[in-house]
Amino acid sequence: MSIGASDLNDQVYTYDDSNTPDPTLANFSLAPEQAYFIPVLKEILAISPGLKLLGSPWSPPAWMKTNNDLLRGGHLKPEFSQAYADYFVKFVQTYEKLGMPIWGLSVRNEEMATQKWESCVYTADEERAFIKVLGSSLHKAGMQDKKLVAWDHNRDLVMQRASAVLDDPESAKYLWGIAYHWYETWTGSGPEFDNVRRVHELYPSTNLIFTEGCVENFKPGTLGDWALGERYGYSLINDFNAGTAGWTDWNILLDETGGPNHVSNFCYAPVHADTKTGQLTYTNSYYYIGHFSKFVRPGAKRVAVTTNRD
Repeated sequence: MSIGASDLNDQVYTYDDSNTPDPTLANFSLAPEQAYFIPVLKEILAISPGLKLLGSPWSPPAWMKTNNDLLRGGHLKPEFSQAYADYFVKFVQTYEKLGMPIWGLSVRNEEMATQKWESCVYTADEERAFIKVLGSSLHKAGMQDKKLVAWDHNRDLVMQRASAVLDDPESAKYLWGIAYHWYETWTGSGPEFDNVRRVHELYPSTNLIFTEGCVENFKPGTLGDWALGERYGYSLINDFNAGTAGWTDWNILLDETGGPNHVSNFCYAPVHADTKTGQLTYTNSYYYIGHFSKFVRPGAKRVAVTTNRD
């Protein structure tokens, strides 16, 4: 779940879009999600009540940021660190009052990306400092069971950021895991699976979780392309062999244009819905994910894998 809007929303919002600073969060509200998101999520949980909900914010409210904008990066103002931690607590409390338990929280989505959509930059020092505030606030609110994950960005810098937050005992004690994405290939490189493996080798008691992967640059008429599913299968196999504990698609259902998306960052999904006809198209990536989901069950144990010349 995005905590507030992401680019894959048709509107831009957080849960406290005050025109002036609101450090007590008096104006906190889930109103933008009442019409569609919350009813659909309730239907999903009625079918699959054991589903684990992981909340990830793309941006704090604009009044908390150095650029006073939900979009185009910026940084969290240090004086609002506690208010932002309280914002996470309120998110959990409000959703759980609606009967939707939150399993885990990400400190931030894509912490080193200044995007034209909702985004906010955290340096390693900034993230480490905020983890201490957020972790303490969650514990004070009785939320020690929430799985807190750091980084939540690409594999290329996962080792550097993992060491920055895990080598400090005061931030490490609050973290369940390190989250990562697959978009390091935007630079023309291949996927950096070895970086994930290094984190697993050096911090074996820390969980690794893949939290976002989608195929970008949607083009109509290509939903049958086998490369869509093959990218998922290739990543799933290599990420699990590198020590990853969980793997999450982003975004499972999009429309016939690869949206909605308020900045035209249209993408592929395992399922596409034609909003004009109601037809659903299940791409081969849906079946790749289904195959792994059938055989790799919660609680499964990883065994050693080696190859030879044959």
